Amino acid sequence: MIRETPAPLGFRTVPRTGVIYVMTEAARAGYRPDSPDWANLGQGAPETGPLEGAPARIHHIELTDDDHEYAPVDGLLELRQAVADLYNQRYRQGLKSQYTAENVAISAGGRLALTRLVSTLGRVHVGHFLPDYTAYEELLGAFGTFVPIPVLLDPDRQYAFGSDQLRDEILGRGLSAVLLSNPCNPTGKLIHSEALEAWVQTARDLGCTLIFDEFYSHYVYTGPGVTSSAAACVDDVNADPVVLVDGLTKNWRYPGWRVCWTIGPKAIIESVASAGSFLDGGCPRPLQKAALPLLSRELADQEARALQRCFRAKRRLMLEGLDALGILVNHVPQGSFYAWGDLSRLPAPLDSGMGLFRAGLEEGVIVVPGDFFDINPGQRRPGRKGRFSGYARFSFGPDLATIERGLDALGRVLTKSRG
Repeated sequence: MIRETPAPLGFRTVPRTGVIYVMTEAARAGYRPDSPDWANLGQGAPETGPLEGAPARIHHIELTDDDHEYAPVDGLLELRQAVADLYNQRYRQGLKSQYTAENVAISAGGRLALTRLVSTLGRVHVGHFLPDYTAYEELLGAFGTFVPIPVLLDPDRQYAFGSDQLRDEILGRGLSAVLLSNPCNPTGKLIHSEALEAWVQTARDLGCTLIFDEFYSHYVYTGPGVTSSAAACVDDVNADPVVLVDGLTKNWRYPGWRVCWTIGPKAIIESVASAGSFLDGGCPRPLQKAALPLLSRELADQEARALQRCFRAKRRLMLEGLDALGILVNHVPQGSFYAWGDLSRLPAPLDSGMGLFRAGLEEGVIVVPGDFFDINPGQRRPGRKGRFSGYARFSFGPDLATIERGLDALGRVLTKSRG
């Protein structure tokens, strides 16, 4: 059971999101990021060092006196235009409607970008999928101005969800917006090509805004150099109800920079910028300036190709290792750097995500229990066994040596359990 310290009088207790909880517990058990005795297969971050064939990593930032000033709340004009240009070059060549700086807002991190966005929602129904990104739970329950509506995905159908089902959910539940990660964190499910076109067409027909969290859109394993974005499916950038959130965090492997962006119709971006004026005040100017060269098409595509080669090999290692341990991955990830493991074939208590997590800490390996991905904003559903209590998320974001060390540690956990 997860216990939180009671909040002082007048404040409510805010639970830690899944990964933060996991890392806090790991630190209490002795984990340190630089420890050679630990393997962090939990935290959702890619390795940040050099990769073969990737652009050189940035280690120095030159500043001028002007760089010490505040940046505009919606971001530097030149960075906003660079983001728009990249999406036009990648996904909108030959199309009449093009993104401009007015379609882009910069923020200091993906969670903040999403927070700005959902803070602008009115009294509507907002759909979200199960399982999905752990931080959505607090995000969707924080403002109380809209009603989050869960939509369950079926592992027996490989977490597939077609446009006909989307239409039924929008009409049947009265959804005005739908939030999802694509590729999905934690399953690695990717909606792309004709399926993505059909989703956007459905949203266009029904006037339902699709909010795509595209932070893993470089981590696509359907073909060499392929990246994915719903930007390719938009007809009119200022009319179609499609909003994209991405940044340097995962796809450029600079998580510590906290430089992210929201792309969408001009009217939505104006609201997002207004929300930023009272929520956060804007992204640091020096890091926005440093981000500019990273947004060139040539460099961004080079980074995508390099990380795909590297992470494809790590995906194979992770999947083969989990299979050897008796952990079933019922959907081979098409994107992201996660494997969503079904623990039902393991002996108790390792057949639960929390049981495996606790046992793993004793052997120096970190995983994320599946319960955290059963998004329940406001804890509105009654207490019962979670849908995903028998799952865990395994990250192949770290380097190969860490993944190998983590799989070895999981092997020791199983050996100890079997006596």
